[in-house]
Amino acid sequence: MTRPNLRLIETPEVPAARAGEPAIGIKALTKTYRTRDGDVPTLRPIDLDIADGEFVAVVGPSGCGKSTLLKLIAGLIEPTSGSIEVGGKEVVEPPDDVGIVFQSPVLLAWRSVLANIMMPVEVRKLDYASHLERAKALIKTARLEGFENKYPWQLSGGMQQRAAICRALVHDPKIVLMDEPFGALDALTRERMNLELQRIHFETKKTIVLITHSIPESVFLADRVVVMSDRPGTIEAIYEVPLPRPRSLEMMGTPEFSALAKQVRSHFYAEGGID
Repeated sequence: MTRPNLRLIETPEVPAARAGEPAIGIKALTKTYRTRDGDVPTLRPIDLDIADGEFVAVVGPSGCGKSTLLKLIAGLIEPTSGSIEVGGKEVVEPPDDVGIVFQSPVLLAWRSVLANIMMPVEVRKLDYASHLERAKALIKTARLEGFENKYPWQLSGGMQQRAAICRALVHDPKIVLMDEPFGALDALTRERMNLELQRIHFETKKTIVLITHSIPESVFLADRVVVMSDRPGTIEAIYEVPLPRPRSLEMMGTPEFSALAKQVRSHFYAEGGID
């Protein structure tokens, strides 16, 4: 059987054309932090389009600007130059159509699981009753039924992260940004969360951008893998993952999967490694 290869579909200089208006459009984006010791360039010009409903994983060495890129898309910080559009509108503040999952769940200890999930509804002053029904549906999807009234300290790490994902989805955003959400979990829980995230993506059809240090995780989950260079980061390559969906954990042990991961990993042998 012929092994599938990751198909290099674009370079920083020649963005791939994608059908329709992108969910996220990034053009000539740069970021330089101003410090007392001088300017710290973090991102070199980045051009990237992400299609509606697409799952994109971003990998790169520590400090290359992956999290900065996510914060820029989320409107949490301002770019130094260039532009970002979400749904055809330039990002000048946090868009309503974006949900964020951070590296740690960041759940409030004094609020129940349900109350934590409903926080975006309260902050945005949305209709409580209709979104409460959505929250309950998400809890069922995330397999947290029976834990609605529990507190974060009563949950496992994986359950806390599932609650955080529900919180990011409760106001029905079109885009979900995830900043290494499984990095602190043990290997077995992380694998289960990868399956959970794949299922949530399939059921909700959201556009997802995942920052990760794990090359196997990026290949397992993504439609495309964006490879970033060392700081100041830019896009070194973008690969399309041709593996069929749904993907099982057993697939990660196949020669086909190993060949795909090896292609991505080859960039980091040249760049000096990845965590």
